Amino acid sequence: MAIISTKVFAHRGASQYAPENTLPAFELAEQLGADGIELDVQLTKDLIPVIIHDENIRRTTNGTGFVQNYTLDELQEFDAGYWFSKHYIHTPIMSLKEFLQWIQNRDLLINVELKTNVIEYPTIEKRVMDLINEYNVIDRTIISSYNPNTIKRLRDINDDIELALLTNIQLGKVDEVLDDIGANALHFKSRLLSSKMVKLLFDKNIPYRVFTVNRVSTMKKCVTMEADGIFSDVPDIMKKHKP
Repeated sequence: MAIISTKVFAHRGASQYAPENTLPAFELAEQLGADGIELDVQLTKDLIPVIIHDENIRRTTNGTGFVQNYTLDELQEFDAGYWFSKHYIHTPIMSLKEFLQWIQNRDLLINVELKTNVIEYPTIEKRVMDLINEYNVIDRTIISSYNPNTIKRLRDINDDIELALLTNIQLGKVDEVLDDIGANALHFKSRLLSSKMVKLLFDKNIPYRVFTVNRVSTMKKCVTMEADGIFSDVPDIMKKHKP
């Protein structure tokens, strides 16, 4: 059997070195040799998919309040880079459309995490799928979510795209869980790597990826156990030391 090449996804871009989920972090991830980029999507007041991890903007911008209470134009008035360093002052929040325009002609894999485990944004699944189709990146895109209902809705929209359920806990009969919601991959915390769940995934040829991997020893374990991918804040270090 051929050895799987474990792909290195830059977690929220190269987020150790630049403000997470921003264009500078994505550009740096490409420069550092990442195989792909992982990003988080919420929905604005005017129903535009936007790239930010938290439901509230206070941690990663100079504003406060919930993403869903601002339009895209209003959100882009806030500074999403100043908190990281002076070098990134005036970095705006990015829409998913802007990201896809940037990545469309770049040789990078894409992992879009829909942040619907706290707020179930109505129509977010269709709006994200419409953009992925518009920019013709479906063949290199994975959509992930902690919310099984989001996975189900996405599968109803599209039969072909790779859908990954996110979990922080070991799942029994994981193949049945995934099949029931229409997922065909699993993304999970690195501490679950030696679990029975991983053996079942491997036996059933179900792709799995591991987060958040910033230690070389953990990365090497992922490679040995033939994970399909890892998510790392330091993609350059992972690529440098990957067997």
